[in-house]
Amino acid sequence: MPNKKEFFTSGFKAMEVSDSTALIWTRLYGQATPNPIIHKKTDTHPSYPIDFNEEMALDSVDGGVFGAEGEVRFTLTNGYESKVSPWIKVTEEDDFTASHEFSSLKPDTQYEVTVESKGSGHKVDGYFRTAPIKTAEKSIHFTTSTCQFFWSYDDSLRGFKVYDAMNRMNPDFFVQTGDYVYYDRKGPMAKDIPKARHKWHAMDSWPSLVDFHLKAPMYMIKDDHDLLQDDISDKNKAYGKLSWSDGLKIWKENAPLRGEPYRTFQWGKDLQIWLVEGREFRCENNMDDGPEKTILGTPQRLWLEQTLKESDATFKILFSATPIVGPDSDRKKDNHANKSFKTEGDWMRGMLSQIDNVYIINGDRHWQYHSVDSATQVNEFGSGPVSNSHSQGWDQDDVRPQHRFLRVNGGFLGVKITRQSSRPEIEFTHYNVDGKEVYSAKFQAKGHLSK
Repeated sequence: MPNKKEFFTSGFKAMEVSDSTALIWTRLYGQATPNPIIHKKTDTHPSYPIDFNEEMALDSVDGGVFGAEGEVRFTLTNGYESKVSPWIKVTEEDDFTASHEFSSLKPDTQYEVTVESKGSGHKVDGYFRTAPIKTAEKSIHFTTSTCQFFWSYDDSLRGFKVYDAMNRMNPDFFVQTGDYVYYDRKGPMAKDIPKARHKWHAMDSWPSLVDFHLKAPMYMIKDDHDLLQDDISDKNKAYGKLSWSDGLKIWKENAPLRGEPYRTFQWGKDLQIWLVEGREFRCENNMDDGPEKTILGTPQRLWLEQTLKESDATFKILFSATPIVGPDSDRKKDNHANKSFKTEGDWMRGMLSQIDNVYIINGDRHWQYHSVDSATQVNEFGSGPVSNSHSQGWDQDDVRPQHRFLRVNGGFLGVKITRQSSRPEIEFTHYNVDGKEVYSAKFQAKGHLSK
């Protein structure tokens, strides 16, 4: 009998789910639970560990989990048939991660997932549901969040309250809009590959995240803190010993997308989502603004405009790691809401305004908001950070003309697409960290707002 110590401490993630495909990801570990939290933390926004030794060994760092080499296998079952991956070798070179893309799945079907290790026989189980076909008139409910720093946890045993709150809602899927980890914040500062990888191990092993991902399929887009450091745009710049290419490799270990990092998925007749890439193709932030200055890059811009115009989905949601409408702080200069990218920002807002029923959901900002661009009437929703102690960067009293809602605190965003008397409606709801509604805006197809 196998007796090797191998565990799925962070469970698995069902990713990139469509009506016929799904990517299943996992990491193999050598310990069943992460290291305990031994440091107290500050009450500041954000929180930081007190008296933390940045040079301490990683095998004893709070939240740390060491990996294990071995072989893993994924099985999907829908009650009628099973699909089984080959045994996949897990090595230190790829941080003990494994993934497999399944195809020819049935639409709108629940699949039970089993992930098993060959060496120990250890298993973890969960499930996800595929998207409905593009012609299906079906209600959809999803959640989205951004900005989570390990030491800003608000539950010392489970991690982040928002994940348990979202889990109770049983969303069809979840979108994480960047800053999943923070390399450039202490506890430890991730200035080399082992410490950067530690950030993922510690984050993914919080029980609230594990339990949520075993039920809700997810999509991920990266931002600066997931790649290298704050506002990074220079590919030749390093963060300590961590290079741009190192950061990109680690990202791909954890989000092993097939194909381009920008992509689109349709969930039935009434919803299509776009996930854009904001770091890999951008010009440097300090470059003078003009027609050549871009965050998206020409191929992605052409793809975005073409696919949006070709879409026959009722509602179209663009997910961006950074704001497009804002407003944002005048000191910032790395997104489409800033003057430094005004030319492309004007183009994006103008282009989006020409297409019916388009909405933006963005990450990066540490406050919750709903804004409407004064010139184009494009709506943007910021989910806010996942914990109250991670909220910062805006004054609660600084309400601008664009704001329809402003709350400088933590939480998440939920979106529901339904049909009332055959007319599609979409509702955006901001929740606090406990899952209590704090704001809601409902739109009927063609953009009519009702409250």
